[in-house]
Formats: sequence, structure tokens, C-alpha cells
Amino acid sequence: MFRKAAVTTVSNGNYLQGQANGRLPSMDSGQPAREGKVVLKKKVTLLRGISIIIGTIIGAGIFISPKGILKNTGSVGMSLTVWTACGILSLFGALCYAELGTCIKKSGGHYTYILEAFGPLPAFVRVWVELLVIRPAATAVISLAFGRYILEPFFMQCEIPELAVKLITAVGITLVMVLNSTSVSWSARIQIFLTFCKLVAILIIIVPGVIQLIKGETQHFKNAFAGNDASVMGLPLAFYSGMYAYSGWFYLNFVTEEVENPEKNIPLAICISMIIVTVGYVLTNVAYFTTISAGELLLSKAVAVTFAERLMGNFSLAVPIFVALSCFGSMNGGIFAVSRMFFVASREGHLPEILSMIHVRKHTPLPAVIVLHPLTMIMLFNGDLYSLLNFLSFARWLFIGLVVAGLIYLRYKHPDMPRPFKVPLFIPALFSFTCLFMVALSLYSDPVNTGIGFAITLTGVPAYYLFIVWDKKPKWFRKLLGK
Repeated sequence: MFRKAAVTTVSNGNYLQGQANGRLPSMDSGQPAREGKVVLKKKVTLLRGISIIIGTIIGAGIFISPKGILKNTGSVGMSLTVWTACGILSLFGALCYAELGTCIKKSGGHYTYILEAFGPLPAFVRVWVELLVIRPAATAVISLAFGRYILEPFFMQCEIPELAVKLITAVGITLVMVLNSTSVSWSARIQIFLTFCKLVAILIIIVPGVIQLIKGETQHFKNAFAGNDASVMGLPLAFYSGMYAYSGWFYLNFVTEEVENPEKNIPLAICISMIIVTVGYVLTNVAYFTTISAGELLLSKAVAVTFAERLMGNFSLAVPIFVALSCFGSMNGGIFAVSRMFFVASREGHLPEILSMIHVRKHTPLPAVIVLHPLTMIMLFNGDLYSLLNFLSFARWLFIGLVVAGLIYLRYKHPDMPRPFKVPLFIPALFSFTCLFMVALSLYSDPVNTGIGFAITLTGVPAYYLFIVWDKKPKWFRKLLGK
């Protein structure tokens, strides 16, 4: 089994095991830490919380997803409708996670909430598919956009070689891993700076777009819903593209134990961030269509750069740099948050013991960070960007829908649980139903990629019984697992 002794141990003088296995109190329990114990410190303030959410949401999505949404909706008007609907739906999901984060004060996000609501098997499957598919694929998608945009100024007159994109992307991924392994404080400070760069990049697009509207450049909005008819089968893929662009609102819940005053700061950070992002995204897409027609947008490989070239002349060279920094910030925030899920899953006995180790001097969950590096590299060099997006979306939204359904179940199972922040019941009901419905529909609209995602998700069931439940493992097998 992947279980460990419920004591604090030192390994090689460099790492100290984090909070031990099982249902031990979280850092908010008030129980004093034992002497010599190393824990992840509470360094996430309200500002850092907002920077984690905004900095992770605004990444590749707003610069990639306009193409995917327009392709699957068929018209400018319908694409803007999907952008707005995805923003509202993401706000509903974020409010549900705000309630969960204030009543279950443990890090781990999706994994922790499924564990509390539905038990260890679905929780293990969640962290299994996150480790094998969701996080490596998500990081690969974001980092590929980083690589493409950072090379854009050097290849303005010709096509960027795919190998060059992937090589510079690999360097970016490695830098993010090193940063998150070195210092929590520096990761947070850089995230705040990169969040500022993201907002500047958005404004660089919105402001000229508003000026274009004032000048009367509205020809692309005439007959906005005319065009290719959107099929019902295309809507799940448009939904995935839009929700991918907004995804990141749940990452603060992955580091709950490191948030100062979580009852207040988690809901505040989530609400402030979602309002800023939703308004920014809708205005950005409106700005695109003031200058670029639907057909031109579908042909563009870098929508933001195409827009900037039309309106800004030589200054357009700055846009891909800002976009690359934006993608780097999304990579940084994602790795920072998801490594805590692996840390908590290891603490609960669902992943190898080493992933719950904390570096003694740096106070970072170093093994939980670097475990993602090899899998991300495999995804990077063997996957198409849009296929990866559809591939990871099935498993991601299946479990997010399950988490929010778990909120409803916890209302019934534990009605007396303290809930400093509580949402109306129709919000989690609508959100979970929408997620699960779109996931089911996607099996018909994109059976290959979603089928692969579904099959990999199901491998978590035998893995759970093999690694967690089966006690009578052969000696060679236990030795292989480090036991």
C-alpha cells in the first residue's frame, strides 16, 4: 500500500515528511505542531490569493480559445454568448468552491472534497487521473502557447518551426518547476508581477477595441448570429474551450491550509477575481471582432498578435511578449496549486510517501512539484494542442461536476457543519447538472478524445485496489513501491 507511518520522519537530511497519513487535523485545527516538524506556512494573503486565481485563469485560454469557440458555434453572436455563459457558469462554480473552502479547511481542492463527500475510491481516481492526464495535458497546452508567443517576434515573416516551439516550451516548463521547488514566497511574488502583466496584455487589446467601436467599426457585428449553423454536437466542444479559458477559479482551494484567514479571504479572492476576468474576457472578444472577421480569426494561429498587427504597427511586437508572460504565470499558478493536491493525497496514503515530503530549508513540497515534469514532457512532444484540450476536458469537468454535486450531498449528510459562506442551492444544482450533461454529450461529439479520457479515468479503479486495498502484496512488489 501507499500508506506510511503516522510519525514525522527525516529523509537524507533534506526533507521532512509533511502532516502524516489519514484523518489527522489540518493546519487550521489549532493543534500545536510537534517540535522540529516542518509544515507549509500560511503565506497566501488576499492579494496573493487574487493573483493566484487571476494569474492562473488568464493564460493561454483567451488567446487560444476564441478560435475553438467560434469554430464550434458558427457565428460571432453565438461565440460571444458562449463566452458570457461560460463566465457566469464559472462564477457559479467558483461560489460553490468558496463554500467548500470555508467549511472544509484542508488543502487539496477537488481531491479533498471528493474524499470528504464520497470516500477514498473516487478521490483516488481523481488524483490518479490528475497525475496521469489532466495536469500534464493542461500544462502542455498552456506551455505550448507560451512557446509560440515568445518566439513570435523572431518569426514575424515566416512560420515558426514546431520543434523550436517545443524546445523553448520545455525550457519554460523546467523554469516553472525549479521556481516552485525553490521558494513559496518568490513563486507568489512573481505570480503577482505576472498577473499585472496579464492585465496589461488584456488592456492593450481592449482599449484599441473600444476606440474602434467609437469610430463605428461594427461591420463584423452585423447579422451576428448569421453564418454556419452550430450543431448540438459542437456545443460541448465550444463549452470546453470557454470553460478552459476560465478554468483556474478553483486553484486557491488547493492551498487552503496556506491561506491567511480563509473564511474571509477565499470568498473575497474568488468573487473579485471572477468579476475582473469575466468582464475582461467578454470585452477582449468584442475587441477582436472590431478588427478581425470571423473567417480571419479562424485562420489565425495567434489571434492577439494578428489583432495587434492590424492596429498597433511596430508596437505589436510587445503583445506576444505580454502574452507569453501571461502563459508563464498560468503555468506557475497551476503547478503551485496542483502540487498541493499530490502532497495531500500522499499524506492520506493515496500516493507514494515521498510526495508528502517538505524541503527542510525551503519549505516547499519539492517531490510533489517535480513528479509532473516527465509526464508533461511526454504530453508536450506527443500531443496536438487542440486534441490535448479536448482530451483533458472530459476528466476535468466530470470531477468538477462531481465535487459540486458533493456540496449538495454534504448539505444533506452534515447539515450542522459550520458554513461561514453559503450559496443558494440552485447554484450548485445548475452547475453540476451542466457539467455532467456536457461531459455526457461530449462522448458523442468527440468520441475518440473523450473516450480515451474516459478509459484512462477508469484505470484508476483497478489501480486503487492494486496499490491501496491489496494488503498481501509480494515482497518484490512492496520493494518496488519503496516499502
